Amino acid sequence: MSRISERPARPPRTTRRLTADDVLIVQPKNLRTAISGTVVGNFMEWFDFGIYGYLAVTLTTVFIGADAGPVGLLLTLLGFAISFLVRPIGGLILGPLGDRIGRQRVLFLTMAMMAAATALIGLLPTSAAIGVWAIVPLYVLKMVQGFSTGGEYAGATTYVSEFSPDSKRGFWSSFLDVGSYIGFAAGATAVALTTWITQAVSGSGAMVDYGWRIPFLLAIPLGIVAIWFRMRIPETPAYEAEQREGVPELPQTDPLARHGIIGIIKYHWREILIGIALVSATNTAGYALTSYMPTYLETEVGVSNLMAAIATVPVLVVMSACLPFIGRLSDRIGRKPVYAIAVISTIVLMIPAFAIMQIGTEWAVMVALVMVAVPVAFYVAISASALPALFPTASRFGAMAIAYNVAVSLFGGTTPLFSQWLIDLTGNTFMPAFYIMFFAAIAGIALLSMKETAKRPLLGSVPSVETRAEAQELEQTQDENPFVDTSTMPLPIVGAGASSS
Repeated sequence: MSRISERPARPPRTTRRLTADDVLIVQPKNLRTAISGTVVGNFMEWFDFGIYGYLAVTLTTVFIGADAGPVGLLLTLLGFAISFLVRPIGGLILGPLGDRIGRQRVLFLTMAMMAAATALIGLLPTSAAIGVWAIVPLYVLKMVQGFSTGGEYAGATTYVSEFSPDSKRGFWSSFLDVGSYIGFAAGATAVALTTWITQAVSGSGAMVDYGWRIPFLLAIPLGIVAIWFRMRIPETPAYEAEQREGVPELPQTDPLARHGIIGIIKYHWREILIGIALVSATNTAGYALTSYMPTYLETEVGVSNLMAAIATVPVLVVMSACLPFIGRLSDRIGRKPVYAIAVISTIVLMIPAFAIMQIGTEWAVMVALVMVAVPVAFYVAISASALPALFPTASRFGAMAIAYNVAVSLFGGTTPLFSQWLIDLTGNTFMPAFYIMFFAAIAGIALLSMKETAKRPLLGSVPSVETRAEAQELEQTQDENPFVDTSTMPLPIVGAGASSS
């Protein structure tokens, strides 16, 4: 029988058999390179979030004016929200592009755009120089950042999940968000050190005069390093396997086929809604802990600018160190139980945490931040392993970009803005806690419809293991293995379905 000349339609599912040669064996060296190359991107993204969040009050004076009052602060937080409102556009363009040309190329592009925009903010003119127009170029650069990050996290989570072995996907993927929160802590540290040094040298007005620029300009050397890492990462084995010769091309009526935006929504709308609910709960809690907390501590609790900048750093560092352990836990007990822990702890801990925070002493602030960080840790530790697994390999980047960016734009990145607005509207300083708890409840409902994905191959991919022995075992046990479903795998046609040419 000669080789078929064209890629055939999908064969009967009963003809698909897994062999040890089909199984992806992840090389430790390539895995480490892949993880490091994606982590630096998330580090850069959250480094900027940290800078902007901790400098929000200072940036209000710089770009709007010292006499702007509460409206000025809302306008500064609006800049943060605008960057998130643009993210769906970036996701809708960059996500499907990543499914067509590869994950690595798009991740390189997002990294370069993000680093350049962050550095340029440090060179902007202030309101003292050009008046009220100063806020406009700030908004424009935040929009550039938002566009690039629309593809960054969706691409990075897709990348690390596809590069991780099935049995340890929770553990390895968790390092992506280790980079995120370490990046935020680094941004906070940069602001704290800059504040301390410039005020010691030039007095209390140093940060408004020039000090605010320094943390943003640090993106230049950091960006060069991050771009170098991104240039070295390979394409994911799962994407290459899906593209290889001999794999049957699926008809557009098949949910596992590569689809554009309309097709993704048509075939995966349930998974998109589940993802939106989980991402909304994760990011309302996460951005409250990070981007909004400095502003809240300064304006509602009354702590100093320096204390607000450094209070969350040790909490974020310790939380980041815990993420791989939670990721490993999810590999053992499943993603759904870990998400359930996050939902329940959010509902139980938020109000007590904000009540303790109101005491205003250093120890009270630290205890409260730890309480807020507990559910955040359980949410984010499994985000990079659980969310991409909702979607098939052929459309994973695009579907992740839609689900993640819609949620984070409407409900995550707007958390600082809506939290402050709700406080101003009601006078109740517990409104951020109620806001976070509401989305946790929605996530709990969505969790009931979510399929468990731990220990299983990614949908639309062949299994991924660490050794040849594991691959051979999968071949021998595929009929009775509850975690193996060959009907969803891009396996070449063997025997049945082929014809002579």
